[in-house]
Amino acid sequence: MSDQQALIDQVLDYADAHMDESLARLFAFIRIPSVSTVQAHADDCRQAAQWLADQLSDLDFDASVRPTQGHAMVVGHNTQGPGPHVLFYGHYDVQPVDPLELWDTDPFEPTLKPAPDGDTHITGRGASDDKGQLLTFIEACRAWKSVTGSLPIKVSMLFEGEEEFGSQSLGPFLEATADELRADVMMVCDTDMWDRETPAITTMLRGLVGEEFTVTCADRDLHSGMFGNAARNALQVTADVLSTLRNADGSVALAGFYEGVKELAPEIRSQWQTLPFDQKGFLSDVGLNIPAGETGYSIMEQVWARPSFEIHGIIGGYTEPGFKTVIPAKATAKVSFRLVKGQDPIAIRDVFRAHVRAHVPDDCSVEFTPHGASPALSLPLDSPYLAATRDALSEEWNTEAALAGTGGSIPIVGEFKRQLGMDTLLVGFARFDNRIHSPNEKYDLSSFTGGIRSFIRVLAALSELEGE
Repeated sequence: MSDQQALIDQVLDYADAHMDESLARLFAFIRIPSVSTVQAHADDCRQAAQWLADQLSDLDFDASVRPTQGHAMVVGHNTQGPGPHVLFYGHYDVQPVDPLELWDTDPFEPTLKPAPDGDTHITGRGASDDKGQLLTFIEACRAWKSVTGSLPIKVSMLFEGEEEFGSQSLGPFLEATADELRADVMMVCDTDMWDRETPAITTMLRGLVGEEFTVTCADRDLHSGMFGNAARNALQVTADVLSTLRNADGSVALAGFYEGVKELAPEIRSQWQTLPFDQKGFLSDVGLNIPAGETGYSIMEQVWARPSFEIHGIIGGYTEPGFKTVIPAKATAKVSFRLVKGQDPIAIRDVFRAHVRAHVPDDCSVEFTPHGASPALSLPLDSPYLAATRDALSEEWNTEAALAGTGGSIPIVGEFKRQLGMDTLLVGFARFDNRIHSPNEKYDLSSFTGGIRSFIRVLAALSELEGE
């Protein structure tokens, strides 16, 4: 056994022996009701920020609570170590708990609940999203510090309190602190494992363009008996426009939409084919059985690696109980595009608006309301940080870590890339059934303990690399 491996084992043993103390800290953190969207919890958010700063100070981080126009940021630096410099990100704010009556226990009084599979659930709001997740990294640093007196690499941490309602203060804060926060790589623990036994690194994030458009036809709602057939119906116009945005093969029917879109890398496609994934079950679990995306692509590729268009809501006319024969003068649709690497969100938005205008009759008008535009991101597969992290995760879980994609978008990762020029490793230990944002949120005890042990190994693996 090498000296390095013997040292890693000592740190792992320390973490295992002090796991009850780590769990007690997580419980104390969950008990702080840091609901960022409710003004009445503003003081609780400040308390959560200070709690994190105190934890980092205990580990000899130069830590402070930084005010913003919204909830505070927490920044900590311990950069005396050798090797590369990692910036770790997490968020201390949580979602509201309503409807409260659907919780089995007090959402801010964490409990341990035996699970049918033999695991134990840590229940409470924020247990998974993101307090349990971010604390796995802090506790891994604590174990290294306790055993060796220092960290094996340079570490900075950034925790925010507005992730649950759009990270409104993050952009300006990054702009003001770019030189301070810039590191070799960023790490985020706010994602899922592939399955209960397989860790995952999310290497692909789809981008997002959110749009709302309102069609106006007549100057008021009209009686269908008097004006039917002759007058434009705003709902009909809106439906006609929406029907032009998909082709029969499931592809998106915008001019130039697929420019820059590349096929999935062969090594990623091969790796995905080896992952346990029930294509039929994916849809049958929600009462469906026919894939609706582009023909010729697997479901996994459709939701992770291909761009998409979806309609989220259509509003107009009479929707109350009963019946009213009205021809609506106005109708609104809310839509989004999920984008992949190579697509420009601003260009897609412009093409979409031009497409809608071209399909609205001349005697009608249309107005647009933007709801965000962020690019897709893809971690370079030849990244040494990716390789080292994957090896460390594979060793801890005794199975090869998956390189996963996600159909969703995480705009904050784009902000870090744009403002700091840093790639991001998304390494999370949540499970798909953690019920985040819902009543009875939970985090598996094996996720918490396995996450701490995993990050102990990741820190050691990254220490073998040279910083840039």
